Amino acid sequence: MHRRQKPSTPEHKRDFAAHGGALSMSHNDTRSFFNFSQLVLSVGNLKSPPVLKHSKITYFEVEILDVQSKKQICIVDKVPPSSTLLDVKHKFHKACPQWYPSRVGLQLERNGPYLKDCVNIQSLAVSSIITLYFTDLGQQVGWTTFFLAEYTGPLLIYLLFYIRLSTIYDQAESTKNFRHPVVHLACFCHCLHYIRHLLETLFVHKFSGGHTPLKNMIKGCAFHWGFTSWIAYYINHPRYTPPSFGHRQVSFAALAFLMCEAGNHFINVALAHQNHSGNKACFPSPTYNPFTWLFLLVSCPNYTYEVGSWISFTVMTQTLPVGIFAFLMVIQMSLWAQKKHKLYLKRFYPEVRRKAAMIPIIF
Repeated sequence: MHRRQKPSTPEHKRDFAAHGGALSMSHNDTRSFFNFSQLVLSVGNLKSPPVLKHSKITYFEVEILDVQSKKQICIVDKVPPSSTLLDVKHKFHKACPQWYPSRVGLQLERNGPYLKDCVNIQSLAVSSIITLYFTDLGQQVGWTTFFLAEYTGPLLIYLLFYIRLSTIYDQAESTKNFRHPVVHLACFCHCLHYIRHLLETLFVHKFSGGHTPLKNMIKGCAFHWGFTSWIAYYINHPRYTPPSFGHRQVSFAALAFLMCEAGNHFINVALAHQNHSGNKACFPSPTYNPFTWLFLLVSCPNYTYEVGSWISFTVMTQTLPVGIFAFLMVIQMSLWAQKKHKLYLKRFYPEVRRKAAMIPIIF
């Protein structure tokens, strides 16, 4: 009989060891993978390091041409998009020192309006190159200097005529003739008018335009100084005749003058308060002050009061030079009022549409 022989022990053990070893290796791999996955979950998801994106800033080049010859004056390069036209003017001044910023007038088109300093340069850009036309505005002065010169002159000139200098009037005739009280009252009212203007220029008004050509100041000073000399010469002349209706005419006219001066001041204060507070979304409304109630009828009551002052001064002194000056002031103030009224209609149409510009019904 043949007996089935069992495999030898060494071979059996070797096979079992080989099989068991394979099982143990597979179990260790699974355990290692499990531990690794737990480690990843505990730390968090692995992310690739962020890629740094370099922001690309687009700079503009501003080409400045002469408005007459169209020749290139200079190119202002590397202008950031956040720059204003005033920044461009400063860079232009560095390239061309003979033209300081307030003297530079820049236009987008040759016949177009001058661009304001606050305009953002990016709003003008169609491409990376912006072409602007340059105009030399001439020598400039600040608005504060402009009004101080315009108002200081009449104040001093009138006083020179009031004291009756020997170089202006005959000294013998000046000492003999008696001065009517209206002469002293007229000097007081005239000085009060221009002192008010000077104080408001220094402490009330805020001028946003910045500068104006020097030639405008010369023309303004020539107009006011010349008329003041003519007016003061007649009122302070030794042969000056008082008004026809005497004391009653002078009293009523002087009262009207003082009321117009007070109204003009309170209106200017109200307008300045609106500008200082920054509330430009609505038209100035009347306050408890009765002098501001004129806002209910006209859009430019400061011009109304200014004209009223000069008409009252004409009635009080009853002189031809004052009447001519008052007539010219009515024309000038009405033009300014119409221009400002149109701007008010664009900004505050519902509130201004039923109001006159300067004088109710007429203008």
